[in-house]
Amino acid sequence: MYDSILVPTDGSEHSDLAIEHALTLATQFDAEVHALFVVEQAGPDGHWDFAVEDQEATGEKVLDAVDAAGDERAVHVERHLRRGTPSEEIVDAATDYEVDLIVMGTQGRTGLSRIATAGSTTERVVRLTEIPTLVVGGAGAETA
Repeated sequence: MYDSILVPTDGSEHSDLAIEHALTLATQFDAEVHALFVVEQAGPDGHWDFAVEDQEATGEKVLDAVDAAGDERAVHVERHLRRGTPSEEIVDAATDYEVDLIVMGTQGRTGLSRIATAGSTTERVVRLTEIPTLVVGGAGAETA
């Protein structure tokens, strides 16, 4: 059913839950996993600054962890580090890597906190892609 699964991660607890689900599905369907970390663009003018280096270092560590978890389960993991707007890069990556499923974590914000953040990256991905997307975790984690 699934040959290729994309799991975007930011290193958060919610992403960790999504990684676990993605690896479990990959094991069940003998699928490969594309682990993605997106480095957000710094500054309104589009220039990269010192913060990008920190984000890239964090991304490499997060991708190392996904790769190690894949090795433990004998799941092939392709690592990807991209730069840009997370929701756009996730949708583009899903198309570029020809995945059958996107597995993402969510913080499960409701009420005022959800309005204040103008929606989540996960919500934007679900709206922008035609690829099936499994949203994991976070329900009721924060209420306002």
